[in-house]
Amino acid sequence: MDYGRRSTMQPLADPYGNARSNLPVPSTVKKSTHGHGRMSLAGPAMRAPYPIPPGTNPRQSLMRSQNINPLLQSASKPPNYGRTPMRSNNRRGSMWQGGNQNSALPSSQTYSKDTRPLRDRSFQAKMRQDVATFLISTGFDVAPQLLQNITGKDFRAVFQHLIAYLDPLWPFKSEQRFEEQFMQALKAMKYPYIGQIDIKWLPTPAAMHSWPALLGALHWLVVLGRAREHYMDSRHPTLQDPTLIPDEFDDIHHHLALAFDHNSRAYEVFLQGQDVFPEEEKMLEERYARKDARVFADLEQLQERLKEIQAEWEQLKKSAPPFEELKKDNGSLRRDKLKFEEILRRFEERKQKWTRLVQDEKTELEYNLANLEKMHAEEQRLSGIVKVQNLSPEEVLRMNTEHESLTRELESLKHKIAETSQVVVRLEVSLTRKVSDAEEALDQYTSLLSSLGLFPPLPPPLEDVDLTIDLHSAASSPQGLLTGADIRKVVKPTLSRITELKRTAHAEVESERIRIDDELDQLTLECETIEEEVLEVTNKTNALSDQADELREAAQQEALVSNAEASRLERDLAAARTAAMANGVGVKSRLQALQIAYREQVEKVNRLKEDTVRAVIKNSSDIVSFKDEVSKQLQYLRDFAEAN
Repeated sequence: MDYGRRSTMQPLADPYGNARSNLPVPSTVKKSTHGHGRMSLAGPAMRAPYPIPPGTNPRQSLMRSQNINPLLQSASKPPNYGRTPMRSNNRRGSMWQGGNQNSALPSSQTYSKDTRPLRDRSFQAKMRQDVATFLISTGFDVAPQLLQNITGKDFRAVFQHLIAYLDPLWPFKSEQRFEEQFMQALKAMKYPYIGQIDIKWLPTPAAMHSWPALLGALHWLVVLGRAREHYMDSRHPTLQDPTLIPDEFDDIHHHLALAFDHNSRAYEVFLQGQDVFPEEEKMLEERYARKDARVFADLEQLQERLKEIQAEWEQLKKSAPPFEELKKDNGSLRRDKLKFEEILRRFEERKQKWTRLVQDEKTELEYNLANLEKMHAEEQRLSGIVKVQNLSPEEVLRMNTEHESLTRELESLKHKIAETSQVVVRLEVSLTRKVSDAEEALDQYTSLLSSLGLFPPLPPPLEDVDLTIDLHSAASSPQGLLTGADIRKVVKPTLSRITELKRTAHAEVESERIRIDDELDQLTLECETIEEEVLEVTNKTNALSDQADELREAAQQEALVSNAEASRLERDLAAARTAAMANGVGVKSRLQALQIAYREQVEKVNRLKEDTVRAVIKNSSDIVSFKDEVSKQLQYLRDFAEAN
């Protein structure tokens, strides 16, 4: 559909008799608002529908909107609303009923009875205080004694100020009597006790019979004004103020506020002669994009997480079952368990051996202490025997000489025993050190066996060989010091064989590493080649995209030319139709020729559009297919590299 042209058909009449303005309204645009963006608290005005004038405007749309939404109706607008500002000097009317309309209520309508104690002095004082406070807070200069003895002029000023505060657009007309405007304003404000007020009271409002009811009406307007102020400051969503809408929202009133603001802006653009609203739609899209930004961010994170989980799932499906690895780990843990149990058994045996040695030393120490006590007792007994004997001096001298010689021999023997004891101590210390060194060497040997995994059972073909060695320092013979396999005949040849096997395995692993490095280098080279090809194809794709853009621009230029030609032909056709109606049947041939040329131009434009769309779709499909193929190849190379 060509939006650049409008139909010359007349709009259809509204079959439902809705109150509509004379302006063409698109089916997707609501009524524009001025400044405030909200209706008055007293509700819409009660006005008769405007008659639909004949369609003489050549700029009307192809179809008239049938939307019966009251927000789109123009019942609250004057007849000149929406026309060219240069031709209309009328002020926009209020949402209230106009003064020239007969808005009197039916005579059968009943009014509710005022239950307030209006005759009470204290209640009147409270109402006067509330009214004075509210007037001062709204910028109305009022004297303290004004409401005690008020004049008709002051009452009119106070009343008009309160009505203007509630509805700034209420039209107070100077040429109209205040009594008529007073009753109309109260009826528009839905004052529930209007039946108890007589307009004859207005010239003298301070009279005793009239002032309580009039003061009650003023106080009711003050309460209504405070309610309006509270509502306007409440930032409630029903205010439909776009500036109060948060970045993220779910309230239906926020959506309605954005829709109302968008429709208002679009209607203003429509009144300027445009049928499309790209800037307004862009603003609305940006606002909703800002609303959905966090949701889209969370969605992207969840999609990335889903891709990671899917990749992990594919890797798990391609990899071997974890049961085999668990079986291998279980076997190695069982072998380690046996080795640790063997090590604990050996340390337990060593502990028991040292416990027995300590017990033997304690027993020997107790035995030596007992012998020492026996020798002391024997010495005392012999000393007593010598004292009671009656010996001659020669015997004493001989015995002394023998005692001295025995003492010298005993001293020499003690000296030799001491030297022997020192030699024994030195030998024991040296033996202890050598035993400690041997135990440390055996501990290191056992630790090496444990770290190298050479505890029995050994891997085949050495499962029958036991490389463990134990040291028994308390053995009586040198052959019994070490227990286990023979070091020269079994241990050293076995260790040499294991060393040779490990060297062979290390050489094989090194060869495999070199081979894998070579394959990785080849894969890296292939990846670089593919990246160069991808870059080249991307350049080609960009070139194809540029060509597609040029084709699209050329098609658009041709479409513009064709549209201009179609417009010209349409004008010629209209002129020919006018000439045919004026001159008769003589110009029918020219009219048919122009119609045929017009149809050919339209077919040509449609054909060019279809060719352009097909070319763009084909190029886009080729680009997408190529990107998918390149992505698959890169993913395959990545999976292959990760698997190897």
